[in-house]
Amino acid sequence: MSRQEVAEAVNNYLWDTYGTRTSMDANHVGKLERGEHRWPKPTTREAFRAVLKAPRDADLGFYITRGQCHSDPVAHQIPPGEMLTAGDDHAGESLIGGEITDTGDMNRRELLRLLSLTGALLAAPVPASQLDWARIESSGDGNRRLDPAALDEYEGLNAQLWAAFGAAESKAAVSPLVNRQLTTLTANLRRSHTTPVHRRLCGVTADLLQLAGEVAFDANAYSEAAHCYTLAATAAREAAAYDLWACAMIRHAFISVFERDFRHAAPMLDVAASLAQNGDSALSTRHWAHTVRAQALAGLGDLSGCRQALDQAEEVNHLPGQVHNGGWLRFDGSRLAEERGACYVELRRPDLAEPVLSGALSQSLSTRRRGTVLTDLALVGVQRSDVHQIVLYGSAALDTARQSGSGVVGSKLNQLHHRLRPFLADTHVRHLNRQISALVRAGN
Repeated sequence: MSRQEVAEAVNNYLWDTYGTRTSMDANHVGKLERGEHRWPKPTTREAFRAVLKAPRDADLGFYITRGQCHSDPVAHQIPPGEMLTAGDDHAGESLIGGEITDTGDMNRRELLRLLSLTGALLAAPVPASQLDWARIESSGDGNRRLDPAALDEYEGLNAQLWAAFGAAESKAAVSPLVNRQLTTLTANLRRSHTTPVHRRLCGVTADLLQLAGEVAFDANAYSEAAHCYTLAATAAREAAAYDLWACAMIRHAFISVFERDFRHAAPMLDVAASLAQNGDSALSTRHWAHTVRAQALAGLGDLSGCRQALDQAEEVNHLPGQVHNGGWLRFDGSRLAEERGACYVELRRPDLAEPVLSGALSQSLSTRRRGTVLTDLALVGVQRSDVHQIVLYGSAALDTARQSGSGVVGSKLNQLHHRLRPFLADTHVRHLNRQISALVRAGN
């Protein structure tokens, strides 16, 4: 077989097996032959083994290149609960011993970093003033103490990264620049600063660690996300920033909600709500805590408690002025309809869920949010044994998952997948089931 024939056979295998469209060509095959790329992703290695009838990766010369960042990053980071201090000589390395999200082979990483940097900044709103990149880079060179202007620049970049994350269809695109910023911040944590500067630096770091956790969470890397949130809570405590601290706790608790470990989530959310009471009463932190607590109570089958928590969250609509900062706190009440609908789905009350979710679907939603609402409407169809509704909304959710590459939507679809068995006699449901299964396998 020629290189192009091998490439086409691999493309065909991935489409037939996983429903994944790829565009590998002779050039890609040549790079693998020359050893420029040595460790393609698992499904690609599987395809090559099948096409070339090789029993093992090693028979094709595939192996992990030593020195690349393929180990578990959490293993090299600060243990949960350990304090971040300016005098810790290993603070810089601890936070970034491995990147939060691997971006590919070493010879592609820098290019992807620069592309993501450009794309993230273009996607973000234009700031009030230009970022001084010379100041940002020089403040991480190990020779200069931080000044307030440099911290202003760090905060400005964090804000732009959150905006880019919100606008990006593929959340992983923001990862390289998050890692770059985190490298700079943790290098500064190793130095001696005045107490006010150190506290403010810890606050900026807690902000960025929550974003790193969001990127990891969207990629289904829950252990990495949890570690980011733990470190964010520790840094926020050092900064005495109660709302920031509470938000890190809420995000950590949401992982338990998402993994259906509702009993462990509820106590953490109670702590978050208590922390928020010590924060800024004009912010929506406590209302967000009530929203996630409602989801935990729904999972525990407590309809009355869930409704009460949602009603408490609705009070956000009575707060005057700007109730969030668009970054680590983005809750403004606009998601309450979809959150309420998801709770009613969890409680197996399709009569309550469908009108709320249909109303949410009529709003302007991001691709990821739209995908989760569509999946919940498909689950309503499951609860009503309505095959037409299952296929209609399930197929639409599948399209959004493919478009966004979101692990969050993929995980929701996997929940739907496990509930389709009673309906597999229907041809359309069987087709949907196979497509979801292929999507889940490709994401693992």
